[in-house]
Amino acid sequence: MNLADMLSYADIHDLSRIANTYNCECNGHSKNELIQSILSTVNRREIFERQVVDLSIEDVRFLNSLIFDPRGSFSLEELIARVQQSRFVKEENELWNPRDMISRFKQRGWLFNGYSQNTRYLFQVPADLKRRFSDALSKQFRQQLIMSNEPVVYRDEQKLLIDDIYHFLHFVQHNEAVLTSDNTMYKRQLQQVLDRFSVKEEPVGKTAWRFGYGRFFKDYPNRFSLIYDYCYYAELITEHNQVLALSEKGKSRVDLGQREDVMKLYKFWLRLYKNAIPNLQSLVFWLEKLAQPWVTLASVKTALLPLVRPFYYDSADSVLEQRILQMMMHMGLIRIGETEEEGTVIQMSKLGSGVVQGIYVSEEDKITLPFDNGGDHC
Repeated sequence: MNLADMLSYADIHDLSRIANTYNCECNGHSKNELIQSILSTVNRREIFERQVVDLSIEDVRFLNSLIFDPRGSFSLEELIARVQQSRFVKEENELWNPRDMISRFKQRGWLFNGYSQNTRYLFQVPADLKRRFSDALSKQFRQQLIMSNEPVVYRDEQKLLIDDIYHFLHFVQHNEAVLTSDNTMYKRQLQQVLDRFSVKEEPVGKTAWRFGYGRFFKDYPNRFSLIYDYCYYAELITEHNQVLALSEKGKSRVDLGQREDVMKLYKFWLRLYKNAIPNLQSLVFWLEKLAQPWVTLASVKTALLPLVRPFYYDSADSVLEQRILQMMMHMGLIRIGETEEEGTVIQMSKLGSGVVQGIYVSEEDKITLPFDNGGDHC
């Protein structure tokens, strides 16, 4: 429902609070006058955009979690969880109640209680306001972007990851792969696999903490870790009695020369990486909107880094550049280039736009990683 519909179902006390928020001058005892005055005020672009511009960064993060979600209703528990995720830094002894933010959004007419018996305990965002929020935030972010000409040289890895998944399955079919006691590949065979790939990676070093982005992220380099996990969760490979082998499904893929669907791979990546980056999907949506032309990486960071939460050993900068942009490039969703004038530049590929616009994964749909793989030291 749109804002006008939700206002018509709201009681006069809620309407009065919304009208006071916008300093509406009208008969506070007339529901019809309250509704018309609120709509007249909220529909004025400069007033609406000013409301969005004046939001705190926590408010923006919370709003950002709502506008790309296609669902119409949210439980109070869901909203509280999202508010808590928007708070990156908590001051010691600070008195902070996430319900206060929800109340402020209600007072602005951005959240409403359901009106039917089935939705009375749920909260709804007006559909037309979702679109206007997206437009208003897009305007803010675009003002921070710096456009670039097409670089002379750029990396575009479309289909390379899909091909390398096939190369990995082909290797497993034709080579006996004995695993270590913790079910990881021995270094010699891992190197043999990496040498077959179109994009070269070095084995993981011994200096960093690595966890949160896959079952064996601590043991395998970033790109191969995604390949291995995809094959494991898609049931293309098996790990029985410390032997890595193809499943019947995996054998069929190799025998028929079948390649994986990039949309399935992208959906898997969202489900896997949401463990460490809860708002990953909305960040990708913003990249799709903002990086249609070539834009500088530095300006994209200026716009989006406030939305990126650090993850233990990963700074917000590292999460955006290494975990999101680099992995999107490996999937062929974005191109990354270098220019003498602006440094690193990025652009969404046509494939990337189609994939991102065509896939939505619900907040709850994520791959739960084994606890004992988190936090190990390499």
